[in-house]
Amino acid sequence: MKKLQHILLLGLLLITSCQDVIDVELNTTDPKLVIDASLNWIKGTSGNNQFIRLTLSAPYFDSEIPPATGATVTVTDSKNNTFNFIEDNNTGLYINNNFIPEIDGIYNLSIIYNNETYTATERLYAVVPIDFVEQKDDGGFSGEEIEIKAFYTDPPGIENFYLFEFLVTNKNTLSLEVYDDEFTDGNQIFAFYSDEDLETGDELIIRNSGISERTYQFINILLQQTDEDSGDPFETQPATVRGNCINQTNPSNFPLGYFRVTETDVFTYTVK
Repeated sequence: MKKLQHILLLGLLLITSCQDVIDVELNTTDPKLVIDASLNWIKGTSGNNQFIRLTLSAPYFDSEIPPATGATVTVTDSKNNTFNFIEDNNTGLYINNNFIPEIDGIYNLSIIYNNETYTATERLYAVVPIDFVEQKDDGGFSGEEIEIKAFYTDPPGIENFYLFEFLVTNKNTLSLEVYDDEFTDGNQIFAFYSDEDLETGDELIIRNSGISERTYQFINILLQQTDEDSGDPFETQPATVRGNCINQTNPSNFPLGYFRVTETDVFTYTVK
């Protein structure tokens, strides 16, 4: 027994002596402007109330995201209407209450921040409604996951791209999926969502937005880079994905984020 105690004591000494603090030094760069400009016209609403959020990139271990305050933000449409987005109390949140959405309308974003001008252009794409939602209770590899299918009917003869958002409200989790109609043109098809933590009674908000091909490609690349199933430690590290916003004053100081204008259909589903 005494010998066993000595072995245990030696093991504890070895464990404690190997606990070194590793100081990770990461490269730092000047903060970049991050543009979150998603103007969504929800079906059945006027679409007048819109907002744009501006933040700054921060070091990896920082817990707070700094807002980009004091910017001048405007959106101009193809009919020369100008919509001013006014900042809400130095929060980096810029709000407009008289926006006019129009299907196939062209919208131009302009942001002046720190004496540099950022611009982007997008078209407002229509979207078909979600027809219905189906639930399957024996999905996934375990056969115990809840699977959700949101069905929609793609219009024939038109190239379409879709962004689906699945928000579980009580868990505050958001999942994104993008689809195109290259092989499903004119058919009724579905967007798919599955989560092992989904439970009976959870409220699921499903949003379907019509997006441009460029937006589809941008989001698709981002989703590939953040795929939770990819765990290969030797895979190529993600590169910075540039959006459609351009720094006209200093192109090398490019911003992060994206500008999109969409029609959006919303379907609220309670998990059974």
